[in-house]
Amino acid sequence: MTIKENFELAKQAYAKWGVDVEEVVEKLKNVPISIHCWQGDDVAGFEVNQNELSGGIDVTGNYPGKATNAEELRSDLEKALSLIPGKHRVNLHAIYAETNGEVVERDQLEPKHFENWVKWAKENGLGLDYNPTLFSHPKADDGLTLSHPNEEIREFWINHCIGSRKIGEYFGRELGTPALTNIWIPDGYKDIPSDRLTPRKRLKESLDKIFAVETDKKYNLDAVESKVFGIGSESYVVGSHEFYLNYAMKNDKLCLLDTGHYHPTETVSNKISSMLLFSEKLALHVSRPVRWDSDHVVILDDELKEIALEIVRNDAIDRVIIGLDFFDASINRVAAWTIGTRNMIKALLYAMLVPNEYLKQLQEEGNFTERLALMEEFKTYPFGAIWDYYCEKMGVPVRESWLEEVKAYEQEVLLKR
Repeated sequence: MTIKENFELAKQAYAKWGVDVEEVVEKLKNVPISIHCWQGDDVAGFEVNQNELSGGIDVTGNYPGKATNAEELRSDLEKALSLIPGKHRVNLHAIYAETNGEVVERDQLEPKHFENWVKWAKENGLGLDYNPTLFSHPKADDGLTLSHPNEEIREFWINHCIGSRKIGEYFGRELGTPALTNIWIPDGYKDIPSDRLTPRKRLKESLDKIFAVETDKKYNLDAVESKVFGIGSESYVVGSHEFYLNYAMKNDKLCLLDTGHYHPTETVSNKISSMLLFSEKLALHVSRPVRWDSDHVVILDDELKEIALEIVRNDAIDRVIIGLDFFDASINRVAAWTIGTRNMIKALLYAMLVPNEYLKQLQEEGNFTERLALMEEFKTYPFGAIWDYYCEKMGVPVRESWLEEVKAYEQEVLLKR
């Protein structure tokens, strides 16, 4: 049977439960995923004086062909985007500035250092998001940045974050879609601290200074991101979930939830509904932690589906900003982007095809037998036929055929670097 014929049969199966598949496909087209640039070069960046990766971040593997400059990285992103259905966004870190061989300290970065990225984004119809880079730098060598006891070091990072928000605002103004500028810091202690409060006071004061400089919310959205622990900060992290949740709520900022930044027994999917009750918008970094915050490529596992279900069933597609965050140097990097992003979109499609309103009604009625039965049955409904049709309709490879294009790109481009 053809893709279209399989689609028509699947459409009938879903129609029985009041799911308008054509409407779902149209809706999915308009959901952007923010694809992180740092998968393409192992979080190295393009600073003139490159520093060793730090901040509890580690990239393992030595698969050939990683991007060594911005042009190569953009080329690789273009290839990945050609294999992913829909129109999306690209998420940048400060270390991806282009300074034409000039040494520019991070607190001196300006919009002009990202003009090439904006030009490229315009040509490809993409939005851009942004992150200050508070790691892999001599002033972060001891694991402290915005909470550092040294005022001079704190001011350096404060100025870097202020400048970053202006760069995000520049992205939003130029591209006509607001940039999410997200602040994450590695600050913490390897061993048990004797004072947990003082570093958090300093972090709060630093954030207050950063956000005292106004940017236009029409162009820039501010977010803060927590972490439960990191390599080198196993015993104490200054920017904990509780700290940032309270700070975001009190100061009208977005709280960004990274799926790898919580205790292994916690799930981000379970936090989404609570957050949406009290926040107009919520931001996500979707990753796949294995043992710890290891940032593996996103797969279509139960937690990814549950995250998508929580977004869809709570009618929050326009309220949740979905970004990805993984970096695997053991496999083809273009393939990593393609696998992870397609899986995020697949999860959203899966969630949109579930008769969520009817299942909610069953729960309200106390009909837990039918609720469980249907939730299980829909796991094997023919959503794959809808996915194939969606990919074909959007002009990207169907099923695993995209892999042949990646193999060809590897031979023609990546292995020649």
